[in-house]
Amino acid sequence: MQTTLKSSISFSGTGLHSGRRVQVTVHPASAEYGIWFRRTDLEGARALIPARWDAVVPCRLCTKLANARAEVATVEHLMAALAGCGIHNALIEIDGPELPVMDGSAQPFVEGFLSRGLRRLAAPARVLRILEPVEVIDGDARASLSPADTLEIEFEIDFADGAIGHQRKALNMANGSFVRELCDSRTFCRSADVDAMRANGLALGGTLRNAVVVDGERVLSPGGLRHADEPVRHKMLDALGDLALAGAPILGRYRGERAGHALTNRLLRAVFARPGAFRLETCSPAMADRLPGAGLAAADLRAVA
Repeated sequence: MQTTLKSSISFSGTGLHSGRRVQVTVHPASAEYGIWFRRTDLEGARALIPARWDAVVPCRLCTKLANARAEVATVEHLMAALAGCGIHNALIEIDGPELPVMDGSAQPFVEGFLSRGLRRLAAPARVLRILEPVEVIDGDARASLSPADTLEIEFEIDFADGAIGHQRKALNMANGSFVRELCDSRTFCRSADVDAMRANGLALGGTLRNAVVVDGERVLSPGGLRHADEPVRHKMLDALGDLALAGAPILGRYRGERAGHALTNRLLRAVFARPGAFRLETCSPAMADRLPGAGLAAADLRAVA
């Protein structure tokens, strides 16, 4: 069945790129509502923005959604938390143009959602089943979706900095795997890139407390890494959030190699441009048991020091 939150929950913090303080409230919503953002600092219909692949607009280093007059940026961590917790319907009110970065991961959102609990709705959930392989390539970066009976995510990265290096990880996302394995992994960057990003109006709210910053072999952020392979885990987190913009849980195998937000969105556009590549199905009980939030419990949340 479709789900929503049992009650509303609010989060506040600073936008990673804008540096602006912002408050977000995630409200329960009815069946078939889907996920929508509403800018509370704007009026009328222009304030509503769908959390959907075809509302994504070009943006460096994050995922931005927009309508004709409004936008909301850095939605990927919140979208990953919604997808990873199995939440299908929600209205997200926000009083600015960018989501708060929190600690750089999706864990604060997951903690909030689990504290409220989920409510089942009187409508069957639907899944997007991948029927044939689809791949997009940009230089040495590539992303693909191929048929599978669950959502599987595999990612590979390769950085010159020894603190990151070459990392590869694959996970079946069923039954709370996202919450146990990925949700606490933080966004990361190279120290050498920070000044360039800020010169271009990016990362204005970034600190060593809400991002993993590396310099060669060193991790500059206090406490070091939460996982030895935290960077690739975060890329998988991002991928789940970007795939959630498909509008339904995906049954398929995603593989990313040096891929980013823009390439994953290009992949979704390529899938939807090929009607034979996918099928929207009513979710059977057996399918429901294989979705990311199935059987999730608060105990699945990893403790982070």
